[in-house]
Amino acid sequence: MDSKFLVLMAAKACDEKKAKEIRLININKVSYISEWILIAEGLSDVQVRSITNSVEMELRENANIEPIRKEGVNEAKWALLDYGDLIINIFQPEIRKFYDLESFWSNGDNLKFP
Repeated sequence: MDSKFLVLMAAKACDEKKAKEIRLININKVSYISEWILIAEGLSDVQVRSITNSVEMELRENANIEPIRKEGVNEAKWALLDYGDLIINIFQPEIRKFYDLESFWSNGDNLKFP
């Protein structure tokens, strides 16, 4: 399945759980680790877990894929889902601001998500 389609599917799952500030960054021209980075924000531990679970379920049911690795889901301050060509980061606001991944990946191409 096309990685752009996957990142849009994941973004939709984030949006359905009211994630804030969803950013889609294509990094395939500037890095070999992945093609896409999705960054979104949840306002609490509960919301971060809910968004993470929503993305996992959406990609499992509609793309038949599972994450290669998951990190931080239990703590839910910064949850990471690694699907190889797509890396999903769900942050709480203060953690997102601290790590500022948008600046780190600023040389990637942003895709607008409605």
